[in-house]
Amino acid sequence: MRAPRTRLVFVRHGQTDYNREGRLQGQVDIPLNATGVRQAESLAPTITADPPDVIVASPLERARETARLISSGTDVEITTDVAFLERSFGRWEGLKGEEIRSRWPEEHADWRAHRPVSGLGVEDRPEVGERVAAACRALVTQHAGGTVMVVGHGAATTLGITALLGLDTHGFRGIAGLENCHRSVLEPLHGEPADGLMRLVSHNLAPDFR
Repeated sequence: MRAPRTRLVFVRHGQTDYNREGRLQGQVDIPLNATGVRQAESLAPTITADPPDVIVASPLERARETARLISSGTDVEITTDVAFLERSFGRWEGLKGEEIRSRWPEEHADWRAHRPVSGLGVEDRPEVGERVAAACRALVTQHAGGTVMVVGHGAATTLGITALLGLDTHGFRGIAGLENCHRSVLEPLHGEPADGLMRLVSHNLAPDFR
């Protein structure tokens, strides 16, 4: 008899005004806007039809509220973990790309060229990837044979997936970012989470996809 599959499901939060305006969000704690609420509500029936065993959200309001809305038809308790916070963009948070480019041209050029940015509080990519991946590995181990759902953010989730696949979080950029309230599904490689590597089963699934 085959053992139950262990699954890790990432969900990005619904839209905020910063998303709509093209502002770099980072760890600014702002709520969902009306569109974001509708996006989360549209995902809820899919989650109700196949609820996870555990839901862990970033402590930022947009992620917590998304988790609450999408799980409203289930009895799954929501917990939070700072490991799933969005990547910090330091002094750039809340700004648009053109503002960053005009005020910090050299640092912006480094960022666009995928070089580390120093002195502005921008969190390094490998650091973000490993903090997300480490928390996911622990959850998958604790809930072997079950489904773990993590409700988080765009950059942090992409980097976490990259690390879980065993790819270079500094140099590899081949995984597209999740859209608001879209999901990605991973499974432990060869059914064993011991080495921490996973495989990407589905990516960027729309809210109404079942």
